[in-house]
Amino acid sequence: MAEEAKWYVIHTYSGYENKVKADLEKTIENRGMGNLIFDIKVPMEEVVEQKGDVKKVVTRKIYPGYVFIKMIMTDESWYVVRNTRGCTGFVGPGSKPVPLSEEEVIAMGVEKKTIKVDFDVGDTIKIIDGPFEGFMGNITEMNMEKEQLTVLVSMFGRETPVTLFFNQVEALNG
Repeated sequence: MAEEAKWYVIHTYSGYENKVKADLEKTIENRGMGNLIFDIKVPMEEVVEQKGDVKKVVTRKIYPGYVFIKMIMTDESWYVVRNTRGCTGFVGPGSKPVPLSEEEVIAMGVEKKTIKVDFDVGDTIKIIDGPFEGFMGNITEMNMEKEQLTVLVSMFGRETPVTLFFNQVEALNG
């Protein structure tokens, strides 16, 4: 079937997400399937709930009723997942599981792609994308979480701060 690991979405009974995850992890260990099934996630988020004047931080599922699984699709791995208690099947047309695209995986927060940067605050960079393409500037701030940086660009004889994404700039070697 497939030769490389991809992310798939499993539909479960509501409230069974963590049980399905635990059962699958146990099955993978018992059957020695670590070479086919690599990761299982139930994406969670922290939310502040307020009842009266009491604020409480609670963790809740981002996608109730769904579990994300990174696996190589084979008859055996498909069978194991499909026959896990609480699992109603893969998300996709008919019985054919459809892997998530890389963009969907990142957009849904299942897996985060990290961009390696070879520049730091104070460095001079060249802008390679966007409306300021071709401009040079000095980095004044970097936000690793948002993968953004603030650059001072000289326009019309003035220093103007511009916020850009890491992939819009490149370091100047020298």
